[in-house]
Amino acid sequence: MLWPVETRSVSPVFVGRTDELEALNEALARAGAAEPQALLLGGEAGVGKTRLVEEFATAACRSGAVVAIGGCVEIGADGLPFAPFSTALRTLRAALPDEWAAAAAGQEEELARLLPELGEATSSRHDEQGMARLFELTARLLERIAADRTVVVALEDLHWSDASTRHLLAYLLRTLRSGRLVVLATYRSDDIHRRHPLRPLLAELDRLRTVHRLELARFNHEEVGRQIAGILAAEPDPAQVDEIFERSDGNAFFVEELAVAATEGCCTGLTDSLRDLLLVRVEALPESAQQVVRIVAEGGSTVEYRLLEAVARLAEDDLIEALRVAVGANILTATPAGDGYRFRHSLVREAVADDLLPGERSRLNRRYAEALETDPALVPAEARVTRLASYWYQAHDPAKALPAVLDASVVARRRHAYSEQLRLLERAMELWDTVPEEIRAALRPVDYTDVYPPCGCDPATTPLGYLDLMAEAAVAGRYCGERERALKITKKALRILGEDDDAQRAAWFWVQRSRLVQGLGRGDGWQELSTAQDLVRGLPPSEVHADVLANAASWSMLHEPGPEAFAAAERAVEYARMVGAREIELNARITLGCLMVDAGDVANGLRELERVRETALREGITHVAGRAYVNLPSELEAVGRSREAVPILREGLVFARRFGLLDSEAWIWGNLADSLYTLGQWDEAAEAAAGALGSAASAKPRGAGALGLAHIALARGDVEEAARRLAVSRTHYGSHDPMPQALLPLARIAIGVAAAEGRLLDARTELDRALAFGFPPGAQRYGWPLLLAAATAEADARALPAAADGRAEVLDRLAEAVRNLTTGAPVWQAYERWTRAELHRARGTGTAALWSDVVLDFETLDRPYDLARVRRRLAQALLEEAAGDDERERARELLRLAGAVAEHLGARPLAEAVALLAQRARLSLTAGASGRALDPVERLGLTSRERDVLRLVSAGRTNRQIAEELFISPKTASVHVSNILGKLGVAGRGEAAAVAHRLELFPSDRGAAAGR
Repeated sequence: MLWPVETRSVSPVFVGRTDELEALNEALARAGAAEPQALLLGGEAGVGKTRLVEEFATAACRSGAVVAIGGCVEIGADGLPFAPFSTALRTLRAALPDEWAAAAAGQEEELARLLPELGEATSSRHDEQGMARLFELTARLLERIAADRTVVVALEDLHWSDASTRHLLAYLLRTLRSGRLVVLATYRSDDIHRRHPLRPLLAELDRLRTVHRLELARFNHEEVGRQIAGILAAEPDPAQVDEIFERSDGNAFFVEELAVAATEGCCTGLTDSLRDLLLVRVEALPESAQQVVRIVAEGGSTVEYRLLEAVARLAEDDLIEALRVAVGANILTATPAGDGYRFRHSLVREAVADDLLPGERSRLNRRYAEALETDPALVPAEARVTRLASYWYQAHDPAKALPAVLDASVVARRRHAYSEQLRLLERAMELWDTVPEEIRAALRPVDYTDVYPPCGCDPATTPLGYLDLMAEAAVAGRYCGERERALKITKKALRILGEDDDAQRAAWFWVQRSRLVQGLGRGDGWQELSTAQDLVRGLPPSEVHADVLANAASWSMLHEPGPEAFAAAERAVEYARMVGAREIELNARITLGCLMVDAGDVANGLRELERVRETALREGITHVAGRAYVNLPSELEAVGRSREAVPILREGLVFARRFGLLDSEAWIWGNLADSLYTLGQWDEAAEAAAGALGSAASAKPRGAGALGLAHIALARGDVEEAARRLAVSRTHYGSHDPMPQALLPLARIAIGVAAAEGRLLDARTELDRALAFGFPPGAQRYGWPLLLAAATAEADARALPAAADGRAEVLDRLAEAVRNLTTGAPVWQAYERWTRAELHRARGTGTAALWSDVVLDFETLDRPYDLARVRRRLAQALLEEAAGDDERERARELLRLAGAVAEHLGARPLAEAVALLAQRARLSLTAGASGRALDPVERLGLTSRERDVLRLVSAGRTNRQIAEELFISPKTASVHVSNILGKLGVAGRGEAAAVAHRLELFPSDRGAAAGR
């Protein structure tokens, strides 16, 4: 029987969505001005997301933009890696062949992981950096394609997205910098439950100011009426509108279904069940059409016609007629390419699939799998292996499913889709014990794994083992960021190995566990590394042995540098050379070079680091080269050679971006921020620190970026921002893995913030913690700034009454630390002299001669801010020693130079201190219109009465005491105090007092305090 009527359920009239469409069009306009746009479009199933995207895409094409739409594919419970990106990129390649060819030139083999038709993917090393490189290439490809014309990339159904797609989208939205590009992603908001994997991504993207999020609401009563009118091509009965609005609650898809059901007379007896509503028109189809619809529902989001023909086992004419009926009823629709069919709405597909009986579902999946095995060309090549694995798994045939799942895991690994690889390997482990031994015996590690923990056997001839799967899964979990799952697998593997005598394999798993424990912030990982060392001790040299030693040496370099770390690095290099483990050797040599510099053998250490960098670049060992670009300039900065470090760091940024080395790029940004800060390029330093925060894949480089921003904020007098950035940095670094390179700089900034806020006791507490931690070899680059900050805080607080208690003990402890801390490089010799001068100032024994020596030291160094600070101190000392005309003129010139640097850098505290010192000494530095020196009260915006109040606040007076002394009311005193806090930009009386003492607004009070 022919289906008599072709039902129109889609309204030809686009209803509502004015605000949302306007937002999308505005984004398109901004993208046309070379400002990349990112939008997330959410809404419940059936609310109209796809229709809105279609309308927007049509308008964008009319304006000359190129639109590429890709949808996430649901195959059973398995998504295809990168499916929406592959589809969108394929569309762009077809639409803009010349632009595509130019943008992808030289990168086709890597991009083949997303578009297999480009050729065979390169067989480069599989690691997390490979995935990051693929992400970077994709982002830059889109930027280049969209350089001269507007491009819209729409990714639909993100709620079905695989983890690799989510990771790539997050990277893309974080790193887009240029191009006329709009990236639009849609998802079902009602599907995003608490544990849905998309939920963390949405939360992360919400924090990006560059991402605009839209939520589609349901239609109101008027809009429902307009939609029904469009469907019926006539004005609907008001009672009918009321009923449909009430039952649909404004959901656009439900409005369509109810309107059509009413038109066809199917409404009688229809329940309010969503499932019944979705199935009512399916159940009205002829049986042959229903059968085909059920087959399509189980085949995935889209089913190719030839595959459907093989599975349906109907005569071709009967199949075509059944499809015609289903398409005419608006249940199925042909794909845009015309080679297959899909459901018009995924809600109907889900309802049909859920209505299948358990045996019926497994039987259909078996038929799909058998058809695909018989003729692999029935589906596109990039989807073949994944779909076959899913079909066999859903068919509940372990013997067939295990090899298919393992094949799919290999394909996922080659595409750097490590999340999918992990899920497939976990599925293989689930199937393992249900598969006959003869099937497992035919599997080989060399075919299915990229990680070979030694077992004393040839992986080409030895059967694949359960531990081989666990090793591969643990590494895949680490690569994709699923460290919790990877740690569970590693722990289980070690429990299994506890029953065997395979020391090297156990040592390998202990190294993985160490990395995962550190990555999760559960500890510093040393106990695990120590266990690994015990296991390989006394065994012949091997790759695992060399790797254990290299990891131990690297850990010691960061935590406890010294002779043992040096010896471990040397042995790691020796063992790696003996077994031909080139990457391990070069990594160990980087550690060795850093340890040499830290131990004082600067020239040889830097030479070794440069040699490793050149070798790694020449041999194409990108991960090691990235690490060298981090460590070589870091060691140059450590010995005061900042200007040499900067060009290497900038070169390293280009290299890291090219190869997608996310964490290397972040560490390079952080090191660049340090060197630019040293050289007095603070605006560029702030940009670099922000780059570390934005590009890092893991927490610690983000901590370094936040710390760099805290350092700059503190020097510029924004204490509140410095405190906020300090807290962010501490969160990223965590408390489970204390390292000198993190703990000591954090303590230094904490001391500076506490001192700026007048919390001297808190500053002393931070100092106590740092001194208890100690200064291991190589820590002088962190130790000297910390000791200087503590000594300066004590000196600045000499006049504070609360500072007297315990000051002598603190100064003695600081002096002892100064005596014991290594200097080595000229820069730290200068810091030692500076810190000693501050200690003398804190005791009231400072002299101009002391500060003159400090200034001479810093005049030979390329550190303008430090030089300005010590010049100001020398000027102060000259003026305090009853200076004559020559000394006063020298002080004026020193203050002029210091003030110029402070103004250039935006170092407000230093600029104010210089100006106030000049005013107190009646030295004209910057003249106003009248030619007189600007009064410090004018610079701070304080009235003379407010200055009197501030003097009493600094002396610790209460509002009532201030009122009594100045003959004003307590309420008036309170108002003055509030005004003062606002003008000084501080939060409390203690901070205000600290500012006053630091700027020495009341020198007579200081003298009185010193006399007491």
